Amino acid sequence: MTEKLTVFRVGQIVNTQGLKGEVRVYPYTDDIYRFDDLEYFYTEKSLNNKYEVERVRYKGNMVIMKIKDIDSIDLAERLKTKNMYIPREESVELEEGEFFVADLIGLDVFTIDGEKIGVVKDVLQHAINDVYVVSSGEKEYLIPSVEKFVPTIDLDENKMIIDPIKGMLD
Repeated sequence: MTEKLTVFRVGQIVNTQGLKGEVRVYPYTDDIYRFDDLEYFYTEKSLNNKYEVERVRYKGNMVIMKIKDIDSIDLAERLKTKNMYIPREESVELEEGEFFVADLIGLDVFTIDGEKIGVVKDVLQHAINDVYVVSSGEKEYLIPSVEKFVPTIDLDENKMIIDPIKGMLD
């Protein structure tokens, strides 16, 4: 079984906003409003450099954030390009049948007949449904994240079972 990540990257600070220390954050989540509940974050996977969130607002698909003790554009400038991490245990609760993308990467993919197709390399997130990018090493397949095509995801067994339709694996 692959080891589960202990931290999640929730966003990246991409720019400053105004002169009073706010920053623009590009969110790495399918629900931007999860930032409403974010009390703090770290700028390193090792969970060093903890920052407390003062307030959050939204501008289009960007998060505008005020961070405690970052009160000038100069201080905010130092955070540009920094990734934002939270501990796994601080992340959102998932419903049954929902998975973190980080847990899907690396799963072995088999057909319902037991033929190994490859490994999940990426998850493309789209408005209608996600799409799993499965690599055989020589070829990549795009598998829609729909129960009809993906009847089983078993994290304990580190595998995904697919029921491809004709042409899906050509």
